[in-house]
Amino acid sequence: MSTDTAVPGPPPTPRSPTLDVAALRAATPGMRHARHMNAAGAALPSAATLAAVTDHLRLESLLGGYEAAEALADSTERVYQSAARLIGAAPQDIALVDSASTAWQRALGALRLKAGDRVLASSSTYVSSALHLLEMRDSHGIVLEVLPADASGQVDLGALETALREPAALVTIAHVPTSSGLVEPVAAVGALAAHAGVPLLLDATQSLGQLPVDVQEMHCGIVVATGRKFLRGPRGTGLLYVDPELRARTRPAAPDVRGAEWSSAYQYEVVPGARRYETWESSHALRLGLGTALDEALDLGVALIRDHVTELAERLRAGLSGVPGIRRTDPPAAASGIVTFLREDEDPRQTVRDLRATGFRLTTVPASHGQWDLGRRGLERVARASLHVYNSADDVDALVAALTARERRRRGARVANVETVSRTASGLPSGVTPGSPTPTSAGPEPASPTPRSAGPEPGSPTPTFTGPEPGSPAPTSSGPEPGSATGAATVPEPVSARPQPAPSSRPTGSPGDRADVIVVGAGIHGSSAAWQLAARGASVIHLDRFPAGHTEGSSHGRTRMIRRAYPAEIWDGLVDTAYNAWQELELASGQRLVTTAGGLYARAAGAPGTLRGPGCENVDHARAAELFPGLRLCEGFSAVHDPDAGVIDAQAALTALAALGRAHGVDRRDGCAVLRWRRDGEGVRVDTAQGVLHAGRLVVCAGPWTGELLPAFARPLSVVRIVNLHLGSSRRHLLEPPLLGAFSVDVPDVGLLYGIPAFGGAGVKIGLDHGPPEDPSVPAGPVTEAERDRLLGLASRFLPAADGPVEETITCRYTMAPKNRFAVGRLPGEDRVLMAAACSGHGFKFGPALGAALADLAEGKERPDLDFLSPAAMGITDRPGPGAGA
Repeated sequence: MSTDTAVPGPPPTPRSPTLDVAALRAATPGMRHARHMNAAGAALPSAATLAAVTDHLRLESLLGGYEAAEALADSTERVYQSAARLIGAAPQDIALVDSASTAWQRALGALRLKAGDRVLASSSTYVSSALHLLEMRDSHGIVLEVLPADASGQVDLGALETALREPAALVTIAHVPTSSGLVEPVAAVGALAAHAGVPLLLDATQSLGQLPVDVQEMHCGIVVATGRKFLRGPRGTGLLYVDPELRARTRPAAPDVRGAEWSSAYQYEVVPGARRYETWESSHALRLGLGTALDEALDLGVALIRDHVTELAERLRAGLSGVPGIRRTDPPAAASGIVTFLREDEDPRQTVRDLRATGFRLTTVPASHGQWDLGRRGLERVARASLHVYNSADDVDALVAALTARERRRRGARVANVETVSRTASGLPSGVTPGSPTPTSAGPEPASPTPRSAGPEPGSPTPTFTGPEPGSPAPTSSGPEPGSATGAATVPEPVSARPQPAPSSRPTGSPGDRADVIVVGAGIHGSSAAWQLAARGASVIHLDRFPAGHTEGSSHGRTRMIRRAYPAEIWDGLVDTAYNAWQELELASGQRLVTTAGGLYARAAGAPGTLRGPGCENVDHARAAELFPGLRLCEGFSAVHDPDAGVIDAQAALTALAALGRAHGVDRRDGCAVLRWRRDGEGVRVDTAQGVLHAGRLVVCAGPWTGELLPAFARPLSVVRIVNLHLGSSRRHLLEPPLLGAFSVDVPDVGLLYGIPAFGGAGVKIGLDHGPPEDPSVPAGPVTEAERDRLLGLASRFLPAADGPVEETITCRYTMAPKNRFAVGRLPGEDRVLMAAACSGHGFKFGPALGAALADLAEGKERPDLDFLSPAAMGITDRPGPGAGA
């Protein structure tokens, strides 16, 4: 082993027993956009690593490449010192290269293997290394022997010891393979190789940065590693260690001016250290980024990193064991931050695609990347999650929940298919199985699991929903804002014509026509309220005037925007509540519903009405271009940057709320129009086209039809037509996070253009937040050519990458209120009636939060934080009286 002086490590200092994951996540820009679980592919770099790269590139642009390298020569030299410290070597033993494969090729080339030389390779060997060995077998005549694995999956040490009784030129092993979480017993392998006098080549590509690597303890002659994986360095970086004793016996197969001196016409001398394996041309910016990543790993301590990632990996393996249909594929000796698995009867690529659409970043590994491992075990491909310091237990639990929820949906679909075939064969109607009575309600299935809800804690009393009427709140107001459609619609699916209320054979006067609460409207607010009320113990009848899937209201469509940037401080508390409510819904549903992408909200410099908010900052057009290269703002525009803004998966949210409501017993009745309502003793009577219903309370979330149910709101509220386009692109990455997030541009003489980045397979979404008045009693017509052309013209101006076809057109309705505010709370003079309506195009983001608020109010709790949105604040102070036609 090396006789050079290794770089001394820092003096021991007390370390926290755990990592500050929150701080590490905050310092990792990529974690704002998704739950990244692909460190074994390319880990997310920190903001400091990113800055080290970009700062040097800027310096090169100012000074020139050679001059910038000279100016930061000392910083580059420290990269060698940091790499040496990490593996217990000396700086002169380190070469910096552009990848682990390059390091491998340079090291193997220097060994000058010849015909008959035996190379002993573990079954964990990486694909590129294996391909090189196979080529050398064919072209140089080396003898390649793949060592067997024992029952744990590790290299069979007995077989290695036997193989080393005969002369060998090299032993090579991957510390951690790319195809599983296996950890090889490198120290034991190194000891056997050293005893036999055979050099050990260690591939630390998947271990360096997550597991301790010490070249002395492991008896390594050569170590190769990459920077982009668990070291969290930039792509295009790697390192090579060669023991001094081995270097003395080997020379580079292709010397370069960086590692040799041309001393005379026919003579050259290689430099004494490992830099003889480098080339002159390299990226100094990337090397400095690697140095920053190395220093961050050293500062955290690899042992602490190991404890964190292996604990998360074990948590994930344990969680996967409880998911029906999931098969773990890691061998018994798995002990790293990599976890592999398969879903029953599904290509892992589809599994990963589905997870990516819900905000998880995983990958797959094919057998062609590990034939000696996956091929030997009969696995064609596996899904792979790999965890790092910026991951948390919440990430792991969310992944398990997402896989569990999807498996339940898959199995439910299979059961439904079987039942449909059975009913068809027996001539029975949908929903009736042979020998079963005709159902009279839409309650939960007996075997349905009860998801965790945001309702009361265990042991809390069941509410009676007879709380007192609070006093009238003081009126206030807020400013306008760009929006997203919201209102009374259901799970969105395209329909070819205006849906009509469906006839029903439900008998009237039965127990199923009474409930604690009737909720009218199955958009985001009504669905959230129904779930919350049922989760807290109330019986709920949930009505919508149209069949499920209609597009007449405001909650349909794929995506919505969430943001902290708002025009006035009075909104900040409710915005914070909204973010928390989405997290609770994600936990209850087991799905990722919100993806942080950042947001930019632009207007002409000096224009009134600029947004603001916690964590937001004002930026000029040049900085906006750096943040969102996909959005083009010309000089004269400024913007508010909201790093917490993001994309809501609206379609998945409505589906999740409907499922959660059913699981808690919500009696959902689509296609059931409300004709009229009135106070009836201590409760409310609701007349529908299908009969009379009674409840203790009525919650109205009727969107564009609010004025019909509550006539006092007909005058202050207006319904307008909104048009959206989803656009394709030849450069789709420019319209996806992180190169584009949520945005709006207040275009002079045009209006407010808003957009949501390409997401979940859909193209970028754009629209204008104003439109002509529209009568909700008339079917919404298709997007006109003029409406389409207007938006396409704005797209070409502000989204140059949106050069593809129109993928989808959408019409919806905004229910606008004075000053673009809402109406949420109890009706004056009607203590049994609550409402959430007129959300002015920006209410979807508040759906789960307002659903919980309505449940609170129904329980008699006060919500003073909503006083500024009360009906009284809109000027509705008299008893509105009953309405009809909704």
